[in-house]
Amino acid sequence: MKPIEYVGAAPMKKKRRSSLGGWLLVAFALVIGGVFIRPLIPYLQAQQNLTSDANVREAIRDLHADGDFYSLLGAAALERSQNEVKYDGSYFKIDFPNGDIAADRGKAEDLIVRAYRTVGIDLQVDLHEDIKANFYSYPQLYHAKGPDTNIDHRRVKNLQRFFYRKGQALVKTLDSEDYSVGDIVIWNLLDGGKHIGIVVPGPGAKKTEPWVVHNIGNGPVWEDKLFDYPIDGHYRYEKK
Repeated sequence: MKPIEYVGAAPMKKKRRSSLGGWLLVAFALVIGGVFIRPLIPYLQAQQNLTSDANVREAIRDLHADGDFYSLLGAAALERSQNEVKYDGSYFKIDFPNGDIAADRGKAEDLIVRAYRTVGIDLQVDLHEDIKANFYSYPQLYHAKGPDTNIDHRRVKNLQRFFYRKGQALVKTLDSEDYSVGDIVIWNLLDGGKHIGIVVPGPGAKKTEPWVVHNIGNGPVWEDKLFDYPIDGHYRYEKK
């Protein structure tokens, strides 16, 4: 048989795509990034200098010199800011009392619990005792059938209810003078969640300003963030 002859348009040779457009986009992104990010660099460097190890040590030393309970609590929170902690909100089975997950893991609530343990208060125990006796006074979270010593103290809503019931509920204002070292602050986040931190003094020349230690995903940090989120609760707790 004779081979079948192809009849039709001649095959088109595939054109090479020009990479010029891609490089132009990259260059444009770099220019835009430079315009918006460059002004932030001095601020970020200044923030890093403010929260240097030397300033942390100075602030902790000053708080220990004050010696009252809330100063010691603030010092304990600042000490936590020196630890490398990977954010981890997972459920773990832990000991009771004095149970904790791995020291290099945790979230906002773990920072609070660990700081309080440094000054002799175990919120895992205190909260469990109250939630066991008053289960339906607490938020009914995740369809829990009863208290759970593994996780109850690691939930902001439970800690907020505990501090409201057993501590002092203080004013929620945007006036920095209303906040003192060792105060607990609860914030509402844009995603509908809640967040928690401890008020501490600012660094160096800013020591009269209320800053916070909190963990919102990057480990425990010392930041000027008290009024960055809407404040939902302001408490003070010292076990009597």
